Amino acid sequence: MWKGGWNPNSNNTMSVEASDTNWNSGSHNLHLQSGDEELLTAYRLFEKGIEQQKEGNLADAMTFFQKSYPEFQAQGESALQAKVLCSLTLVAYNCGDYKSTISYGKECLSLEPKPKIKQQVLSCIGNAHRHQADYEPAIDSLHQCLEIVKQLDDKKSLVATLNNLGLAYRFSENFPLAIECYEQSLVIAQELQEQWGEEQVLKNLGNAYYATNNFEGAIAYYQKSIEIASRLNKSRILIQLFKNIATAYYGLGEYDQVIFYYEQRLKLAQEIEDRRTEEQCLKHLGIAYEAEGDYRGAIVYYEQCLELARKTENSRSEKKALASLKAAYYALGEYTKALAYHE
Repeated sequence: MWKGGWNPNSNNTMSVEASDTNWNSGSHNLHLQSGDEELLTAYRLFEKGIEQQKEGNLADAMTFFQKSYPEFQAQGESALQAKVLCSLTLVAYNCGDYKSTISYGKECLSLEPKPKIKQQVLSCIGNAHRHQADYEPAIDSLHQCLEIVKQLDDKKSLVATLNNLGLAYRFSENFPLAIECYEQSLVIAQELQEQWGEEQVLKNLGNAYYATNNFEGAIAYYQKSIEIASRLNKSRILIQLFKNIATAYYGLGEYDQVIFYYEQRLKLAQEIEDRRTEEQCLKHLGIAYEAEGDYRGAIVYYEQCLELARKTENSRSEKKALASLKAAYYALGEYTKALAYHE
């Protein structure tokens, strides 16, 4: 399984999970003397933080790390300080606190940590800068990270770093370099047979091609990504991919394909009881049928959309569905029915 840690709110960023951060628990205990009770207590707090981080309890992990740090600092334990700051950097990033990510990360780097820690911290700092739309420092940090990863000969981290660097270039609208980074990442992911990482990079390549209005290229990559996500039975990923590929087909004016993929997305949303996505699919299916000039077909989906909006008490979606039904009946010249759907 891909351990590259996908944060669902990170715009397809690859990051290191707690399980990939091996702090070699217990190794420092060998050096503690009988009078080091305070230091031992701090180390135990740090270990509890690691446990909570692995279990996904990020707020508790943050608390334990913050409690352990002052004692390590007071004792001049720079190696342990670096490990705690690295952990704080990772947790802050996964919490979406990008300002703290950068702050903790820079403090960690000031201690001149070991290469693996430095690589993880630079990755988080770079990704955090990207989320804040600070692309120049994002790219700089990720290039530094890339150099360390190459020195460590860490192929899995190389897949992630090249992907993340591609994201930074993509959001700074340097699409040729974004695609170059993604393609390099893809080759290594395929060599490692890491299907999870391969699927994500393929999707990012599709997004980059879509951003340049190369809809055919985007579709080719989305289709490959869909194949892998289907094999891995990743419903949430498929829901996003069906939307992406349908949008690309819409750009080509191939509305039959738009309808096909939104129907696939609708079916999946209904299976997992994702009402919000279901409502979006019904709306877009109506739009696609309208684009084909099939207003009767559009009305079928708009009516379902209206029914769902009322069932879920979503007044905003209800208003939009009413407006769509009104417009569709007007297009058919059925003005009495159109007025019946007045908001």
